[in-house]
Amino acid sequence: MPDAREANTDLFERLYSQYADDVLRVSYFYLGDRQRAEDVCQDVFLRLLTRVPEIQTGHEKAWLLKVALNRCRDLWRAAWVKRVVLGSPFDCIPAPDDIDFRTEKADLMEAVSKLSPSFKEVILLHYYQGFGIAEIAAMLELPEGTISSRLSRARKKLESMLKGGENQ
Repeated sequence: MPDAREANTDLFERLYSQYADDVLRVSYFYLGDRQRAEDVCQDVFLRLLTRVPEIQTGHEKAWLLKVALNRCRDLWRAAWVKRVVLGSPFDCIPAPDDIDFRTEKADLMEAVSKLSPSFKEVILLHYYQGFGIAEIAAMLELPEGTISSRLSRARKKLESMLKGGENQ
């Protein structure tokens, strides 16, 4: 019978193999810097390994992404990150079928990257990671109405940005 240490190692390995790419992608898109995103990913899984949190079965991905977003927010708030934009979030874009699709996708990704962190994270979690409003609300510890409002306002901002009416 495996001891607790082996069980924790097995859980860590399973979650890492299942969700490390998602944590890295969300972190990279949020920060726009591959190296910082890798650091966040490492921090998230190190926290999982060292603190062994109680994670409800079926909510492992939500927990990992919540920790990643919190870490990204901390880095984003640092003054020097606001002044220096490094890297490009466009590595997240899958290979396009045609040039028009690629251009539209690139424009959308660029517009999302310009949103404020509170709008960017709900867009990423809802559209990019497929979480529902209730799941995002639980993950971010905010009321569902707040999440709905942020999604609505973020969509309006994106629409305005893509039509050329607004930069942020």
